[in-house]
Amino acid sequence: MKIAQIAPLYESVPPRYYGGTERVVYHLTEELVRMGHDVTLYASGDSLTSARLVPLGSQALRLDSSCIDQIVHHVLMVERVYRAAEQYDIIHSHIDYFPFSMVRRVRTPVVTTLHGRLDLKDLVPLYMDFADVPLVSISNAQRDPLPWVNWLDTVYHGIPAQSYQPYEQPGTYLAFLGRISPEKRVDRAIEIAKRANLPLKIAAKVSIPDREYFTSTIEPLMSHPLIEYRGEIGEKDKNEFLGNAAALIFPIDWPEPFGLVMIEALACGTPVIARAHGSVPEIIEHGVNGFIVQNEDEAVEAVKALPGISRKKCREIFEERFTARRMARDYVTVYRKLISSSRHLKQPASSGVHGRDYSDTR
Repeated sequence: MKIAQIAPLYESVPPRYYGGTERVVYHLTEELVRMGHDVTLYASGDSLTSARLVPLGSQALRLDSSCIDQIVHHVLMVERVYRAAEQYDIIHSHIDYFPFSMVRRVRTPVVTTLHGRLDLKDLVPLYMDFADVPLVSISNAQRDPLPWVNWLDTVYHGIPAQSYQPYEQPGTYLAFLGRISPEKRVDRAIEIAKRANLPLKIAAKVSIPDREYFTSTIEPLMSHPLIEYRGEIGEKDKNEFLGNAAALIFPIDWPEPFGLVMIEALACGTPVIARAHGSVPEIIEHGVNGFIVQNEDEAVEAVKALPGISRKKCREIFEERFTARRMARDYVTVYRKLISSSRHLKQPASSGVHGRDYSDTR
């Protein structure tokens, strides 16, 4: 198959530090190449890939201090993909609704994986207008606000099994990894650690919109002797950070569409203590690879119960459900179905889409 992957331009592929969507696109692209597919990646110019890279700009937008309007660059990228659409058997977008108008103007099938939250009222009229656009969700819970759109499938994220080595022995601290923002509730993680009398190590990014929140609300809480703030860490540091933890604390306060950090922890053999929001019940099996809690009291009790969780089982569940190879295979299934349906819908029975033979799509 000739596949185009369209990545967000905010971070490189893979990202140097925080960047869940870009990391997923990287792992998916690499696995598709390993499977023998002809993949083209549209991404920032500082991206690294085994696929053919079509660079948009010299570097990730978050690192470009001269960039004022990030949307401009994504509109230009969609136009560039549109002009080359006939070259591909399938176009896979990860840039939200930016390419929706293009979907109706090209013969090449286009599928969009939605990576963000959908419970925003501003999205309703847009998705009503584009209710026919083929979509993939990253959890079943993500679909709840818009159950009536054209969902093709749910494909859970995956990461390469060899990227993380499991740690057999539990560590002596709790870990918080990701982003500091009101909905991620690092303040709640700090309170849980204090009440459980265990150190909490925080490795997290602070985005520009969240700096005031960090300064006014979170930073004062970090003076407690049990709390250590390490800042944003890169991929090479995650395995040790998560593997040496007794548990990942994931006390979210929003409908998390997936939560990549949960499967990163499981890959390290580290159980997860998470609030019951969004995708959490689809990833965490209560009492098996972590605990699903409703409040801080239950979270503190879950910390006490951690010795009953098998770190080996955490890793086994990761290998069964959340590897990059499984993710890539699921997407290939989606691609084949969409190509087949597009061929029948858009072309007469006597001719193939774009005049190409789709019988060999690997």
